[in-house]
Amino acid sequence: MLTRIDHIGIACFDLDATVEFYRATYGFEVHHCEVNEEQGVREAMLRINGTDDGGATYLQLLEPIREDSAVGKWLAKNGEGVHHVAFGTADVDGDAEAIRDKGVRVLYEQPRRGSMDSRITFLHPKDCHGVLTELVTSAPAAEEDAGH
Repeated sequence: MLTRIDHIGIACFDLDATVEFYRATYGFEVHHCEVNEEQGVREAMLRINGTDDGGATYLQLLEPIREDSAVGKWLAKNGEGVHHVAFGTADVDGDAEAIRDKGVRVLYEQPRRGSMDSRITFLHPKDCHGVLTELVTSAPAAEEDAGH
């Protein structure tokens, strides 16, 4: 069962400048930064608030580290902006399978590692009214940290 908006992914050309914009304009602070080699991005997670299920909601700022990464290709075509919406779930495997059974294409056969050691998969945007949609199960430590 999907429990929350986990994050909104925003593609950007310059991660540091984009982080500074969100800090200066809205007061959002960086909760976590990492480079995800598999996804080909450098990212910052800005924590917005806690949620009823003990998780949190974030803005995920994504800067490609390779032009051939999915985010790099997307930026070249679309420019900066909202890249995807991610929903939190306690069971990414089960929810992905249930959604697949409803005819929605799930992009990964098995969930992969995402930000902060989460487990993720994506749903095809053509099956989701033009929105690239991510399903996320947070790592247990991330859930505990998000509640503090």
